[in-house]
Amino acid sequence: MKIMLVTDAWAPQVNGVVRTLNRVIEECEAMGHEFEVVSPADGFKTIPLPTYNEIQLALGAKKAIIERFNEFEPAAVHIATEGTLGMAARSMCLKMKFPFTTSYHTRFPEYVSARFPVPLSWGYGFMRWFHRYSGHVMVATPSMREELEEHGFGNVVAWSRGVDTDLFHPDKRDTMPDPFEGMERPIYLNVGRVAVEKNIEAFVELDLPGTKVVVGDGPQREELQKKYPEVKFLGAKFGDELAACFAHSDVFVFPSLTDTFGLVILEAMATGTPVAGYNAPGPKDLIPGSNAGVVSDDLREAALGCLEMKREDCRKYAEGYSWRACAETFITNLEPLPTPERRRFWNRLRRLRRRRERDQESVL
Repeated sequence: MKIMLVTDAWAPQVNGVVRTLNRVIEECEAMGHEFEVVSPADGFKTIPLPTYNEIQLALGAKKAIIERFNEFEPAAVHIATEGTLGMAARSMCLKMKFPFTTSYHTRFPEYVSARFPVPLSWGYGFMRWFHRYSGHVMVATPSMREELEEHGFGNVVAWSRGVDTDLFHPDKRDTMPDPFEGMERPIYLNVGRVAVEKNIEAFVELDLPGTKVVVGDGPQREELQKKYPEVKFLGAKFGDELAACFAHSDVFVFPSLTDTFGLVILEAMATGTPVAGYNAPGPKDLIPGSNAGVVSDDLREAALGCLEMKREDCRKYAEGYSWRACAETFITNLEPLPTPERRRFWNRLRRLRRRRERDQESVL
């Protein structure tokens, strides 16, 4: 199947959305599917998203998206984000009466309200508008599905995530140097963007024995470093170095209240590290009953409870999440035009394009 994927989140950004899309595309292509990815990296004029400079919003892209849509002739269109590219693709699909699906990666209303004095109702109003005509709104967890349905969303379906169990492996504890050498144990780790919507201050202010470590970068890092000098901020890590941070830590603490899943939760578990989180979407879907972590409204209590967990149980649980299963669910959730209707659609568009070209030639 030929799939057009439109996303405002793409490399060089480093986040869960980009990692998810890359792995899903890789797995789908291995199954024989073909992708046309439209992203801000395609040469569009861009401006940075306010308070999140890593995300570039493409401007004036609708004409180019339509041209690429016509040339690629996809069977299905998936709009991954609600940014400027997502809105342009949505407008195109509605105008052409072409079905599309969307995904809900971030609790956008909560994200905006954490930064600006904007009521949550405004954010959810925009999100309902954006996703209203989507054939399927793909979300990562059952709790997010319930939450969106309570806010008036329809056609919400589950689309779980996977983890790279080769990279994130307990053996990194033996084969990689300890990045926390010399620090007092136990090590409580957080990995991710250091920004207000990640609620990292709820972690670094905890009274815990041992050492709290933050791996990642972002606009709130300097402020938190000055305010909490006892916390170790190591900056961004990637690949084996990141996996070693997970593997050598004793507890992974996930304080976010705005994520819809949290890939880092599975990455920590895959290295054998238990996860502490709030009773919020993501942690409450993954952790209860896993023997791989603790969720609680008291984050300190959850973190201390994780010290009793067995590392082999964490690894065993993470092994149940594969990227192939994630990709297969993605394909199932798409809304492609049925083959006969698809042929009629593209034959009609080709005739219209040829007629338009002949009209232009006659004018010349």
